[in-house]
Amino acid sequence: MYQIKTLNNIAQKGIAELPAQDFAVNESEGTVHGILVRSAAMHDMELPAELLAVARAGAGVNNIPVAACSEKGIVVFNTPGANANAVKELVLAGLVMASRDVAGGIAWAKTLCGQADAAKQVEKGKSQFAGPELMGKTLGVVGLGAIGVRVANLAVHLGMHVLGYDPYLSIDAAWSLSRHVHHCTSLSQLYSQSDYITLHLPATKDTTGMLGDAAFAQMRQGVRVLNFARGELVSVPALSRALESGRCARYVTDFPTPETLALPGCVCVPHLGASTPESEENCAVMAARQLRDYLMDGNITNSVNFPAVSMPRTGVARACVIHRNVPGILAGITQAATAAKLNIENMANKSKGEWAYTMLDLSAPADEQMARRIAELPDVVRVRVV
Repeated sequence: MYQIKTLNNIAQKGIAELPAQDFAVNESEGTVHGILVRSAAMHDMELPAELLAVARAGAGVNNIPVAACSEKGIVVFNTPGANANAVKELVLAGLVMASRDVAGGIAWAKTLCGQADAAKQVEKGKSQFAGPELMGKTLGVVGLGAIGVRVANLAVHLGMHVLGYDPYLSIDAAWSLSRHVHHCTSLSQLYSQSDYITLHLPATKDTTGMLGDAAFAQMRQGVRVLNFARGELVSVPALSRALESGRCARYVTDFPTPETLALPGCVCVPHLGASTPESEENCAVMAARQLRDYLMDGNITNSVNFPAVSMPRTGVARACVIHRNVPGILAGITQAATAAKLNIENMANKSKGEWAYTMLDLSAPADEQMARRIAELPDVVRVRVV
């Protein structure tokens, strides 16, 4: 029986993916094999020795100590694409708010409450909130993952010219992308041609602060920037200068900070990208399924720290080995099976950076001695037999 702990409210539709005969959810104060989490901070949390996997019901994993989990052989999953439609719809609202000062207009109209001539004043004052239409304008989409592709395709249907940039464009994303989206080979090319720019990529050491003075200098005067990805992607001092000079006409984000809230030209909404019941259910279901598949069969899908490895079961037992990506380690793993007089009926091995994962389907039950022999190999972090 696998013990699962939830650190946030997880949609019941997701919990239902963990059958009661195999999983106990929040029933144990001791042993924990799996964690389901949304936004709860885990960096100061002591990771249980028995913890095998953490499944994040969402895309970002900034709240999870991924490096520490890797060192302990804990697989960290996320759910890319599960909230893509919800974010796409908010980006659509963001495009409109970037064009016309809808938020400012609403706030101003509220000040007319109780005035008999409110309708007349609205007609007289509406021009201060006017702005351009989207049709015929050029949208630059930076990051063509699950969300970026949907935004790009939506913009095509709105009659916009769409540019896309993603040096790591996947085959699946390419198949989903409208043929009317022009793929730029550099950010400079996208920046210089776009009336609107929307960001859809994670915050990493390479992308943090990517919209700085140099980036804004390459953009058109009056560009409108949307950031529904991560606040850290934009340098606030550079943004402030771009807004003051008119280089950037408006900045729309759902990552408000004290600094951006104070900037004229910033439209800050709460972090609502994935805040729909449909999105929460999609993320919960996807996270629970990935957790179940790994705990019961050793398959890894959508892990942020270990490679994707999946294969149908063909043997009597399956050995799952998390190890560092170093030469010669596979020989040691297979030799342990040979020493136990076990035939390897199927095998899968993949690496991701410094880490690797190996699965062996064995012809007979594996004894503790075989697992111990593998665990004692240098650079092996965790061994399971399922």
